[in-house]
Amino acid sequence: MKQRFSSLDVKVIAHELSAALLTLRVSNIYDLSTKIFLIKFAKPEHKQQIIIDSGFRVHLTSFARATAADPSNFVTRLRKFLKTRRVTKVEQVGTDRVIEVEFSEGRYKLYLEFYAAGNIVLTDVEGKVLALQRIVAEGEGQEELRVGLKYELSRRQNYGGVPELTPERLRGALEKAVETGEGTAGAKKGKKNAKDGLRKALAVSITEYPPMLVDHSMRLLDFNPELKPAEVLESQDTLDHLLRCLQKAQKVIEEITSSKVTKGYIIAKRKEGVSEDDASRKGLIYDDFHPFRPRQFEDDPTCIFLEHDGFNITVDEFFSSIEGQRLESKLEEREATAKRKLEAARHDQAKRLGGLVEVQEMHLRKAGALEANAERVQEAMDAVNGLIAQGMDWVEIGKLIELEQKRGNPVALAIKLPLKLEENTIILLLDEEMEVDEDDSAYETASEASDGEDDAPAPKKTENKEDTRLSIDINLSLTPYANSREYYHQKKTAKLKQEKTVESSVQALRSQEAKIAAQLKKGLKTEKAILRSVRKQLWFEKFAWFVSSDGYLVLGGKDAQQNEMLYKRHLKTGDIYLSADIQGAATVIVKNNPKTPDAPIPPSTLSQAGTMAVATSTAWDAKAGMSAWWVTVDQVSKQTSTGDFLPVGSFVIRGKKNFLPSAQLILGFGAMFQISEESKAKRYIHRLQDEYSTMPPTAGSVTEVLVLPSTATSVSAGDDKGSVNGDETNSDVEDDEKEEPHSNLLQSGSHTIPGDLHQTDNDFPRPGAKVQEWKVLDPKDQDGDEDHEIESTDDTISIAPIITKQAAKQVPPQRKRGQKAKAKKIATKYKDQDEEDRLMAQQLLGSVAGQQKAEAEAKAKAAKEAELAFQKERRRAQHQRAQKEIAEHEAARKAMLEEDMGMDEEEEQRLTSIDALVGTPLPGDEILEAIPMCAPYDAMNKCKYKVKLQPGTVKKGKAVKEILGRWTSDVNLKWVDQESRDKEKIWPRELELLKGWRVEDITNTIAVSRVRVMMSGNAAAASKGGEKGKMGSRGSKGKKM
Repeated sequence: MKQRFSSLDVKVIAHELSAALLTLRVSNIYDLSTKIFLIKFAKPEHKQQIIIDSGFRVHLTSFARATAADPSNFVTRLRKFLKTRRVTKVEQVGTDRVIEVEFSEGRYKLYLEFYAAGNIVLTDVEGKVLALQRIVAEGEGQEELRVGLKYELSRRQNYGGVPELTPERLRGALEKAVETGEGTAGAKKGKKNAKDGLRKALAVSITEYPPMLVDHSMRLLDFNPELKPAEVLESQDTLDHLLRCLQKAQKVIEEITSSKVTKGYIIAKRKEGVSEDDASRKGLIYDDFHPFRPRQFEDDPTCIFLEHDGFNITVDEFFSSIEGQRLESKLEEREATAKRKLEAARHDQAKRLGGLVEVQEMHLRKAGALEANAERVQEAMDAVNGLIAQGMDWVEIGKLIELEQKRGNPVALAIKLPLKLEENTIILLLDEEMEVDEDDSAYETASEASDGEDDAPAPKKTENKEDTRLSIDINLSLTPYANSREYYHQKKTAKLKQEKTVESSVQALRSQEAKIAAQLKKGLKTEKAILRSVRKQLWFEKFAWFVSSDGYLVLGGKDAQQNEMLYKRHLKTGDIYLSADIQGAATVIVKNNPKTPDAPIPPSTLSQAGTMAVATSTAWDAKAGMSAWWVTVDQVSKQTSTGDFLPVGSFVIRGKKNFLPSAQLILGFGAMFQISEESKAKRYIHRLQDEYSTMPPTAGSVTEVLVLPSTATSVSAGDDKGSVNGDETNSDVEDDEKEEPHSNLLQSGSHTIPGDLHQTDNDFPRPGAKVQEWKVLDPKDQDGDEDHEIESTDDTISIAPIITKQAAKQVPPQRKRGQKAKAKKIATKYKDQDEEDRLMAQQLLGSVAGQQKAEAEAKAKAAKEAELAFQKERRRAQHQRAQKEIAEHEAARKAMLEEDMGMDEEEEQRLTSIDALVGTPLPGDEILEAIPMCAPYDAMNKCKYKVKLQPGTVKKGKAVKEILGRWTSDVNLKWVDQESRDKEKIWPRELELLKGWRVEDITNTIAVSRVRVMMSGNAAAASKGGEKGKMGSRGSKGKKM
């Protein structure tokens, strides 16, 4: 089985990685093991991840893997230098098995070695080692490698360039092989190795062609690969033929690397016992992989070729399949061990109960035997008691009974030796049925006939007959019937003991099962999870999103950038914009049905969207339900009344805001299932089309509100104190403003700021402080006046105060008293001194060094000022470009609203894709994916898997981990419907998809930071960190949470 890359594999992988990773930035680096690492790359709308197995492989991967809890020192250093760095080049170093990954135009370089033990080396622009996966000591054939040394590339194969393939080079390689014995050494080891002599000879000197590729080209051109180097040198035609084979190999490499994506081939073989009709890949064993279809395996009937579009996909499938099988076998072994323990515990309990039942039956049989043989028992008791009464020794009594047994005395034969006279007990052998008296008469006849014969043998039939009599302990102080009653009493006691044992055994078995299940769960946590494909996220999952109870898609921004993206890309005609006058409230939009964009949004959807807006604000932590508001699309803009354009995440609201009822701070976390198009066609997605007329703004309303990303407090543009133009407000507007809710502790300060701008605690002076005159600068005036500057950030707006040109002029400083006369005296003294004399005098006095230092400081200061001026000009240009882009977008948006342009087909198709998301699958649905969703709890009525979230103190990561544990780990088999027919039960496909969720991937789905998880049963207690209520119920029927 192939385990590491060849030089051709490295070349092809580097070629594909260059096309896939360029311009991407490193998002994070993880440990998978001591030698395997995972690097994630990302840019907007595009993500990739590569897996690096030091010394063996590197490739893109589409599978999610469990990472180490804490990063190693090596990974920590890689994160320090490479995180957020952009990939600028990926290439192979010469023809060696080394890949160079360049970051930030060569500022950092990462070298991946795939020969010997392998290594991962990070260097700076000068080649100095900053971090490495393993330290290499200096030795034979290897250079010393450690942090601080320079990483030498000159020793790599063909680093200076690949030599031209000529007949002279080929002849020299073969002659060298003959001299060193490379071509004949294989003949001594065996016939198989002798066939590879020529390939190995070429691999030593002509390293750019791997042996497998050379063999492939030889078979394509009908060259005998079993020839020895000496035999090839004997004929010029054979040498030319071999040269054509190598040229063919070069053409194959050029064809492979001519496209961005190369086809890959996996060579597999069927497992033993798998029929040829079985087309599933579970019955295959992967053996080899290549970026070409090897000719040498074409005629092998046991080989199966699996073709993939992309060599990265090929390698990922090859190694991930092997890794997945290894992980599955470990998990199966642990589960099998747990099952064996449970079976052993059940068998032990059953054995104990069976023993008690047997004891009861034996006591009952003994009591019956005593009653059936009461006379014989009485005879034996009288005989033994008589001997004891005569004062005979107990040993002599035993000998006497033994002698009588030899004579065939039936009473003696019923007594089993040894006696237990110290316990006043003897053991009798009794049949369960009454004995026949014929034995007595026979004995009497026999005794009379053989009188005086002490050693008469017993009858033969008693010797050969199997003894089925019961051994019964007889108390000599009790009668036979009293002894029988004792056994009946022991039977009753055993029965009571059995009942108690049954009760305790059930509890013990449950405890044992719980203990073994806990050990299995703990053991499975230590094992890595089974490899699962990384789910490609839907376009709206980067936002805070949910599907309302009426089927409308609701999107919310997580930061200022996303708020801006929602406004520019997704806020279309017919949509609704929502927010709240609370610090931190998100921008939320409700996407209308693309088929009926003019239809009103149902009130329930507006209420749920308002709940999301309030929950993302500081009201969540304060546990205070506040009111959100909504406006139509034409009321939202980025242009103020003065013509200025606001920075990223800030918007102006014009007209009347429609306030919603106070939101109830209850969210829900659940799962939405994506079904196939065929399953979606069977369903009818219902959207409410009830007539609900929105409240348009009043005719006289001219209210303008600015919404900033860090706050949602609004300031009326019609206020006479805040108006830039000094216009008086309309009385109707004042009446409308009086009806709006009053400010509260959760809202920003209610003080008024001049202009249309809203003041936050971080950006502007606090209430009561002295405020300078502020002015919103017009972009047209910025070019003419360099003293004005606007700097925009993601969250705030900084506006420089007005500085007049007279104040900006520098006034020369006044001289101190006496300096004027001193300066006049110096000028008179040195009036005849020229520049050359002045420099000579300074050299003699030793003041040149100070002057040079002063000049250097002046130059440095000038350079710093120039840099500041450049940065200032760059920011100005950047701001102007941003203002221009916003102006163009606002013009296009205004035209769209005026012309009432609808969505294009692509956007409409993307929006209708939510119809494939269902909360509860129906029997027959083909479930593709499980998607986590956080929404107001009222919007999750149709979700099969859901929990309630309230404001609390538990971190959302811990809460998600607890929820997934309840849904996946604590599942009872009786809750699972293997046929996937009962909607109230868990389906195997649902459980499989939920197990594929990773806590770190879905934590950000929850839009709040700290929660309190409300589950059915005692689950809430467990969510607080305690161990109580670990086995909470799953709803009313025990199927859902």
